[in-house]
Amino acid sequence: MNSRKLVQMFFKTLFIGGIIGLVTSFFIMSAEYAAYLNPLEFKDLLGVTLFFLGYALVFTVVSQTGFFAYLFINQYGSALFKALWPTVQLLLVILVVASLIYVPPKESISLSTYIILTLIIVIIGIVVAYVKFKQTNFTALIPALFLMIVMTVLEWTPVLRGGDFQYMLLVLPTLLGANAYQLIALHHVTKVDENHQKRQKERLKQREQKRKNKQSKNIKTN
Repeated sequence: MNSRKLVQMFFKTLFIGGIIGLVTSFFIMSAEYAAYLNPLEFKDLLGVTLFFLGYALVFTVVSQTGFFAYLFINQYGSALFKALWPTVQLLLVILVVASLIYVPPKESISLSTYIILTLIIVIIGIVVAYVKFKQTNFTALIPALFLMIVMTVLEWTPVLRGGDFQYMLLVLPTLLGANAYQLIALHHVTKVDENHQKRQKERLKQREQKRKNKQSKNIKTN
């Protein structure tokens, strides 16, 4: 994996997650902004904007942590379950979806709301998994579903436990957007860069040539 591309992916994910969360806050938390618009109180408005941007960035980092945990889980699961690993992942996806619908975290929020939110997660997960499948191959389909559904719900759990519906809606698009970007970008980050390899080989050749020249000079002086 190219470390430069990995760093770029990290900051691009932060940017995407932050923007998604901030734009979402304009709609979900419109009352918070409206309180400082009439009359206009610029400092307070800026403070609210920075708060929701920071909130989005925090959950983008949570998404990044979950993504790298997913990479480890995927490798460990493949080694442990071997050919059964895709089936295990699919069962976990079904279990998580069922738990969201049949065991809602807070009774104050209606079951129909959880069903709608679950359907949104599943539909976006299927779309992103299909894009990943077209980008790579069929074996990426189920792991992509696992990340987009299971890992997203795990990352969403702290907000679910809080039971604040507005913050649930605020965080979900950030997590889905950040996870989707990381999943789709992973193929490009891990892709072998032939030009980069050529440059590395050239640098190694130059170093080797310098070492040989230095050795020959030492032999001549001796």
